[in-house]
Amino acid sequence: MSTDVRLTTDDGVVHEGDQSISEALSAYGNKIRGGELGSLPAFLGLIVLVIIFGALKGDVFLTAFNFANLLTQSSMVIVLAMGLVFVLLLGEIDLSAGFGAGTSAAVLAVALTQKGLPWYVAILAALATGALIGLFIGVLVARLGIPSFVVTLAMFLGLQGLMLLIIGDGGTIAVKDPVILAIENNNLSIVAGWVLFAIVVLGYALTSGRRILQRRSQGLTTQSNSLWLSKVIAIAVLYGAFTWQFSKERSLNPQATSIKGVPYIVPLILVLLVVLTFVLSRTAFGRHIYAVGGNAEAARRAGINVQGIRIACFVICQVLAAVAGILFASRDNSVSPSTGGSTTLLYAVGAAVIGGTSLFGGRGRVWDAVIGGLVVGIIGNGLPLITQQAGIQFIVTGLVLLVAASVDALSRRRSAASGRA
Repeated sequence: MSTDVRLTTDDGVVHEGDQSISEALSAYGNKIRGGELGSLPAFLGLIVLVIIFGALKGDVFLTAFNFANLLTQSSMVIVLAMGLVFVLLLGEIDLSAGFGAGTSAAVLAVALTQKGLPWYVAILAALATGALIGLFIGVLVARLGIPSFVVTLAMFLGLQGLMLLIIGDGGTIAVKDPVILAIENNNLSIVAGWVLFAIVVLGYALTSGRRILQRRSQGLTTQSNSLWLSKVIAIAVLYGAFTWQFSKERSLNPQATSIKGVPYIVPLILVLLVVLTFVLSRTAFGRHIYAVGGNAEAARRAGINVQGIRIACFVICQVLAAVAGILFASRDNSVSPSTGGSTTLLYAVGAAVIGGTSLFGGRGRVWDAVIGGLVVGIIGNGLPLITQQAGIQFIVTGLVLLVAASVDALSRRRSAASGRA
């Protein structure tokens, strides 16, 4: 919801005015009161968790070394959650995404180690594996009408067996390719980190500024120059502080090994975030996804290829699962039958929901996966610093997910009551 500001000139023509900072805050407050919370609860939860862990174990938790570990630990869940957002927007679920990541990672490892293929060919093979898995699931769900819960539960079991067949009797395949290992373990140079900072800030400033000019040329309400500038400055300050912190030495033994720079995983996450956000918010395909998730029958009557949209979303989900599988192989330096298993899927689904993506379909953004993944990652990173009882971590994560699902249900009820649903 936006606030319209109309200006009447001397010639009697009514023009749309720009939205000031106070008007934007008022409009955002109206959205919240109407039940459109978005990722606000997750963002507030993120702040609270940082404060709590910082107060209890600040000497360890609030360090660049630990934050770098947090980012690399969270990256697989974040990427997996990004893919699940596309499926959840349809009101569907993919329970096999975790082992889809593991299967793609197994193909990568075999291509690198046993077949001796170059790293880029192995990555393409892993991505193709994810696409085929997603296509198979999508066809069964969209064409045959089998519930996604049943199909993906069957794939959850079947892909575990497929992983065992691919990996073979050895049980574990070591990954030694330096390019693959660098993804999760290496860092940008200091100069490259600041170049990335400039690209992020200038990229946001130019794209958002261009959109403002386009809306003004069409006589539509848009944000004022002061509001635009405030957002640009906020992003510059926050991301600048992030880059500055990671540009400092964070090695526990600098004389032996120096560790400086922004981790490689950061630009990868940023690229995925920008591209996938563009797909969802700036393309007809993205609008069709929201339409199908909101009301599939109405979307079909509007001429949208509902079956095609469903198939495409499952393919996207599994391709991103393959990316997560590559990250698993990079971080663990190997692939085993447990890669992508255990609680990986549960954390990924939890990350998407905690971030603000609705389980009922039609509401969510790729950004939700990032903010939710960081919440899950902070819980997993901070709790072991306080207690060694693994059960506490599961309980806390489960409670956070339950709260997020409750907020989602209540916000949808509030939206329906206010006429926004």
